Amino acid sequence: MASTKNDLTKGLSGAVGKQLVFRIRNGKTFASKYPDMSNVKPTEKQLAEKDRFGNAVRFAQSIINDPVKKAAYKVEKGKSVYHTAIKDYLKEN
Repeated sequence: MASTKNDLTKGLSGAVGKQLVFRIRNGKTFASKYPDMSNVKPTEKQLAEKDRFGNAVRFAQSIINDPVKKAAYKVEKGKSVYHTAIKDYLKEN
């Protein structure tokens, strides 16, 4: 990872396409190659959590796509129905 001292890149973070990544560590900006995750195999537990979260998203979408369910869903002030439904699903399952 290369530290950059260029004023144009100072404070940048995130990816540029899938070629370059800027990171900030201890106030310094670093540039590095985009990570190659093609050989990383997720564990059974990671796959199970991914599936569980997908089910939560489908549940939340079913709530927001039905106007009656959406209006009846209990939500704290300032929170969205979608995110509250995901949170509720993940707590129950």
